[in-house]
Order: sequence, then C-alpha cells, then structure tokens
Amino acid sequence: MTTQNHTANQGPIIGLTGGIGSGKSSVARLFGELGIHWVDADDVAREIVRPGELALGEIIAHFGDEIVDSAGQLNRAALRERIFAAPEQRQWLERCTHPRIRERIEQHLTAMPGPYRLLVSPLLFESGQDALVSHCLVVDVPEDVQLARTLQRDGVSEAQVRAILAAQLPRATRLAKACDVIDNVGTQTQLREQVIALDARYRALALTQVSP
Repeated sequence: MTTQNHTANQGPIIGLTGGIGSGKSSVARLFGELGIHWVDADDVAREIVRPGELALGEIIAHFGDEIVDSAGQLNRAALRERIFAAPEQRQWLERCTHPRIRERIEQHLTAMPGPYRLLVSPLLFESGQDALVSHCLVVDVPEDVQLARTLQRDGVSEAQVRAILAAQLPRATRLAKACDVIDNVGTQTQLREQVIALDARYRALALTQVSP
C-alpha cells in the first residue's frame, strides 16, 4: 500500500509500525543514527493526556478520579486494566484521544526537517494514521516472540499482553498492508543492515517524489 501524502516542501512520511514487542523503537533509533527524525505516536498519546490537557479532563469525567494519581497524572496501568476488560471503554477512549493524537502528530511532522520523516505508531492502520504517510514499513516477529519480549520488558500479566495482541491487527493483515517489512528475529547487526538498505531506498524515494 502506497499513498502520496507528504508535506509541501518536505520529504515523504514513512509509517513505521508492528505489533507489540516487535522492536519498533529499536528500528526508529537506528534510523535516527542515520540522521532521520521521527515522531512516536505513543509519546504523543502520553503528551495529550498530561495535566492541563483537555483529553485528561474528559477521561477523568468518564472514568472517575481514581484514574489519576495523587499528583494528577494519569494512572496508565489502571486505565489499561479498565479498557482491556471492556471493549466499549477502549472504543470510547479511542474516540476521545485519536483525533487529538492525529492533530498533534501532524504538528510535529510538519516541524521536522530531513529527506524523509518517520511516524512510529503501533496502531498505524487501526487508527487511520496510515492516511498521513507515503509508505508503510512493518517490523515483524512471530506472535510468540511478541509475547515473550513484552512479558520480559513490561512486567505485565500474560492476559494483558494477549488482550493487547487481540486489539491489534492480526499479523497476516498487517503484513498484507506493508510496503516494506523488517524481519526482527535476528541479530542487531542484521537489523541494522536492513535499516541501512531501507534508508537508501527512502532517500531515493524522496528525490523522486514531487510535492503537490
């Protein structure tokens, strides 16, 4: 899948996605070492629920004061338990936050220089954020690897990880939507080699893409 979305006088936007535990952040950092800027949708999702943000006020009104800690910060673990136990609550939260996340992502991307930019998003397709990008890059690992890595990294229950996996696109569907795929079951050297090759391709793409 390829679209023509890019910002006038700037290079294309590459959507970088993958299931939980696939290694999206590691891949983004490797692109960063090559001078490429990125915005992480997860960082933006945290940004728009900081104290004082309108989204946080709406979340508190919906879920109650117990969803924040004594400092007024969103208790993400408590929220995660609430929404993954009840799909309708997750859907409400998405309706509240996704438009704000998208708007803030666009602001960040517009401010970024470079031959191309990355939008790193675990829900690139599910949230419709793929409409913002020119090219879709999927970081791929088998589901059992996703589960093992996430359990080790996040210290959450297996049930929570499986709920997150169930809320994301099936692996086969995500791969079918990809323009490019990074296989992240090998070594760091193999991962870096794939990123270097794709960086060369995307720099070439930036030279051929004409702004509207």
